[in-house]
Amino acid sequence: MADVIVIGGGGSGLAAAVEAGSDGARVVVLEKNTQLGGTTGIAVGSLTAACTSFQAAAGIQDSPSEHDEDMAKFAAEREQFNNAPLRRLLAEQAAETLEWLMGLGVEFVGPNPEPPNRVPRMHNVVPNAKAYIAALHRAALRYGVEIRVGCAAKRLIQDAQGRVVGMEAEDDAGRSLTFQATKGVVLAAGDYSNGYDIKRQFLPESIASIEGINPLCTGDGHRMGMEVGAALANMHLVFGPQIRFVQPPKPPFAQMLPTSPVLAKIMARTYDLLPRAVTRHIMKSLLVTWQHPEDTLFQKGAILVNREGRRFVDELSQPELAIPQQPGKEAFVLMDNRVAQVFSAFPNFISTAPDIAYAYLDDYRRLRQDITHEAPTLDGLASCLNMDAATLRQTVADHSSAARGERPDAFGRKTFCPPLVEPPFIALGPARSWIVTAEGGLKVDLEMRVLNQRGEPMPGLYAAGNNGIGGAVLWGHGLHIAWAFLSGRLAGRSAAGAS
Repeated sequence: MADVIVIGGGGSGLAAAVEAGSDGARVVVLEKNTQLGGTTGIAVGSLTAACTSFQAAAGIQDSPSEHDEDMAKFAAEREQFNNAPLRRLLAEQAAETLEWLMGLGVEFVGPNPEPPNRVPRMHNVVPNAKAYIAALHRAALRYGVEIRVGCAAKRLIQDAQGRVVGMEAEDDAGRSLTFQATKGVVLAAGDYSNGYDIKRQFLPESIASIEGINPLCTGDGHRMGMEVGAALANMHLVFGPQIRFVQPPKPPFAQMLPTSPVLAKIMARTYDLLPRAVTRHIMKSLLVTWQHPEDTLFQKGAILVNREGRRFVDELSQPELAIPQQPGKEAFVLMDNRVAQVFSAFPNFISTAPDIAYAYLDDYRRLRQDITHEAPTLDGLASCLNMDAATLRQTVADHSSAARGERPDAFGRKTFCPPLVEPPFIALGPARSWIVTAEGGLKVDLEMRVLNQRGEPMPGLYAAGNNGIGGAVLWGHGLHIAWAFLSGRLAGRSAAGAS
């Protein structure tokens, strides 16, 4: 028995646990994975906020209303779906949430610019996003929060009046457990980007069949909320799919740095004094791992080939939907020396965190040797990729013939694309299509109380993070993490204060 049960041990769940614990509640956190972290723990870690102490120190004038206006510019075509009060809440309270995190020992550098934000608002955690989880974990333990990993929530329990009073769960040994909550349950179990059964209810099959970046985001919180009658918002929206390269065999440099408070404080205090080569290395190691290749790569001549060495799509017409239909659901970005030279200097970068760092082909050669393949001939490249050389040669010959105007493009590509004829030949990959986040969530009010189909709060049930995104459209770097912590705090506070 506890006062508050939190489902999920990521950023939003731990924030809810800390807030509820600091209010004197007895809290239990259930995390189905064998370790804490969730999607927050594998993120780049930016947090975007207006009117922060960092902005004030830099002499930047800002306001929550201006931040709210700028958030609308990131995805204007989706603005019609936005829950305006929830996003305005984020604009108004993100800065206070950043300061709360700093009070727990999280360190930041910044702010950094990200157009179309009119002023720099993006604050970057140091040394990496795991610092969020480490700081929240320490705080939770200080408040006596009980944390159970390897314990998967299965079903919400309601009393005769419909109030949520507990949770049925299963531990990693297969034993059934029942938890009672005297005040409430907080759903903070992540999105449904890997929940195929949920995706197929709201998304076309071409999208639903694409995997999410976090394999543990199977929509558990959404499912449990739906089972007790919670209303939903924006379940048809996803961020992506995007083409991204497979993860390296070892974590990137920035994610291997220890997350101790002492190291974080030293890094934050000395970040601006570090040689640019060091800070660039830290950021670029993340870019070549997590960020997607830019569309300009294909506009200027690169093509996509599958595992068999065959081209399969017009690279400028949603190739991310075609990759999952290929052998192994993988593809390779193929270029010749002419394209390689183009993507060796600004403004032609392969991937970027806007206005912070840019990754060029040489960065991939240096930092992602596992996905960078190069040979003086197409036969040699085919050997590197374990492809049939004759097939790859024919693919490039057919493409180059179409590029010279000698024949129609086999996939209907209309825009100019130079032939691939200049050695050496380079391939980056394998690459796959991923859903970054599924944007739908349970409907909530400004206190993170889950709403039913009539728009009424459901007694004893709260939601945070992607479970409680409630229809807010949060495009742009650093907004989902800001929402995770803010909504988690609000949900924990509301649950702890419930009678």
